Amino acid sequence: MGVTEQTRAMSLLRFATAGSVDDGKSTLVGRLLHDSKSVLSDQLESITRGSRHLGETAVDLALLTDGLRAEREQGITIDVAYRYFATPRRRFILADTPGHVQYTRNMVTGASTADLAVVLVDARHGLVEQTRRHAAVAALLRVPHLVLVVNKMDLVGWSEQRFTEIVDEFVAYAASLGADDVLAIPISALEGDNVVLPSRHMDWYGGPTVLEHLEAVPADRDPAADPARFPVQHVIRPQTAAHLDYRGYAGRLSSGTLRVGQRVTVLPSGLTSTIAAIDVLGVPAADARAPQSVTVRLADDLDVSRGDLIVPAESPLRPRRDVSATVCHLHDRPLVPGRRVLLKHTTRTVQAIVRDIEYRLTPETLGRTPAPERLEVNDIGGIALRTAEPLPVDSYAASRTTGSLLLIDPSDGATLAAGMASE
Repeated sequence: MGVTEQTRAMSLLRFATAGSVDDGKSTLVGRLLHDSKSVLSDQLESITRGSRHLGETAVDLALLTDGLRAEREQGITIDVAYRYFATPRRRFILADTPGHVQYTRNMVTGASTADLAVVLVDARHGLVEQTRRHAAVAALLRVPHLVLVVNKMDLVGWSEQRFTEIVDEFVAYAASLGADDVLAIPISALEGDNVVLPSRHMDWYGGPTVLEHLEAVPADRDPAADPARFPVQHVIRPQTAAHLDYRGYAGRLSSGTLRVGQRVTVLPSGLTSTIAAIDVLGVPAADARAPQSVTVRLADDLDVSRGDLIVPAESPLRPRRDVSATVCHLHDRPLVPGRRVLLKHTTRTVQAIVRDIEYRLTPETLGRTPAPERLEVNDIGGIALRTAEPLPVDSYAASRTTGSLLLIDPSDGATLAAGMASE
């Protein structure tokens, strides 16, 4: 098997890092990339020069992820920094998210597609407000796996007792959020202990290093095992003499499996037909599995367009105009009842109105403040929407793809909020 084929065959893990300011997230990520031999020589030269410019005596590995000039000058992470790397065992997409409370929206963005969240804690300070906030957001977004990384163990004398105190408090808090899959790892990102290589300072710890766990943890469940959902992205009609009768519906199968001969329903119209053919990269196939990008052809000449959703004929999913959702408000303009918005769901965009703001969430505890007047930037809350057209929306608990939505300002196209649909 060649290098390209071997890389394609490896599983992919998407993970996000989060933690309070100065807990050492960027240093951890930099150490992870550096010690796993995922840093190119020119990158290493660049951060070496950057470290000298900042007056550092050693190479500051945090510069590998703190890419914005403002971040480098202030020593903080503002944006979500994405990194792609691979080891012989797995491919990774890493989202390094900001620690400041005013950038909660960035943490939501980074964790929304993650299979695992790494929550970093400074061993000296233990759990702080942002630790609880980030754990709550990860639980709200239903990130399957949580890893508590207790950093700066070198500054507490490599104390097992201190590590145990922090772990016990975090595990109890995570359990209250409904997050039971938690692994704790003591590290020193600055020294490299338990990041890629085992620590010689903490022989009392017998678990995996951070990289060992990332390589071994099961990725999120196979999307092909879920009910089939095929959002139509593009209608293909070549209009050539050789293809006058060709009509295909192209898109990415977000979940489940479709097969030739299967009875399907097109939503929101409710029209039914049979899959006559499936093309994968122009080659006929007997079936398709998520997350493949395919073209589906139907036996009947139906009115199908971009934004429609093709599902199995026996699917209980029914389009609705009243949608309840938990949203993270992303814009400086507040979200208020009565506001008209565009609602984007998979490949479909419809007009909608915010009928009510039902509650605002306290992320640290997931407590609710009922009936607030508005949602401000970075607020998380529950809202009720009324759409101009029926939408085939799953609950977010059932599907992180067809249960998610965006609210857009119709006046300028700005993204206002990211939402997770309720039952």
